[in-house]
Amino acid sequence: MPTDPLGASPLGASPLGAPRGLRPSGRTPDQLRDLKLEPGFARHAEGSCLIRMGVTEVLCTASVEGRVPPFMRGKGEGWVTAEYGMLPRATHKRGDREAARGKQSGRTQEIQRLIGRSLRAVTDRAAMGEMTITLDCDVLTADGGTRCAAITGAWVALHLAFQHLMRNNIIARNPLVDQVAAVSCGIHGGVPVLDLDYAEDSAAHTDGNFVLTGRGGIVEVQATAEGAPFTDTELTSLIALARQGTDTLFAAQREAVGA
Repeated sequence: MPTDPLGASPLGASPLGAPRGLRPSGRTPDQLRDLKLEPGFARHAEGSCLIRMGVTEVLCTASVEGRVPPFMRGKGEGWVTAEYGMLPRATHKRGDREAARGKQSGRTQEIQRLIGRSLRAVTDRAAMGEMTITLDCDVLTADGGTRCAAITGAWVALHLAFQHLMRNNIIARNPLVDQVAAVSCGIHGGVPVLDLDYAEDSAAHTDGNFVLTGRGGIVEVQATAEGAPFTDTELTSLIALARQGTDTLFAAQREAVGA
């Protein structure tokens, strides 16, 4: 039986025993990939989480500095930012390290800004005081949805970093006011589907990334037609799938941080 591009499982097989359908993985249209969050994965970081969504793996670490960027000084608020990168063998062929090239790609800059915006949207930065927390999101294995996995795992790492600061009496309360998670949705084979892997993402007629909060807010929607334009009805279907998927992600996040 043929396998997927990363050799993770036979095509058409499903971890939950779903029958072969339109999706290359055999998942049902509303089925997430296997999800696992491992909090505290990095020994030295104030907060960390290894997130696995199917074959995609992203290590998220939170590092605390007792200062803020120059444009934030004197405001009595903290700053939350992110950096994103892919290891050279995160994909089938070795990619160059961006540091060796001397500059980041436009894609990398876009993704790390998205991660930072997503986390700041649910953080009361006045409760942080003047400190900076940097979320480093490093892709170990890529099989689609890396930016979504990074956002979801980074929230766990940030939550754990704030818990660390509270235990050490550096802050009085956890500045996180809500959860945030992200998931991809798209139209593959004419059907709206949840949580695209690489095989689907590369062939989807429409694909999008949905960044949602636990209380039902929308931080960002990135949706693009790769072929024919999509309709309002299809967009509504994708948003409904995204909300269903993030509900599962929010529950996994709460379990990971002991909430």
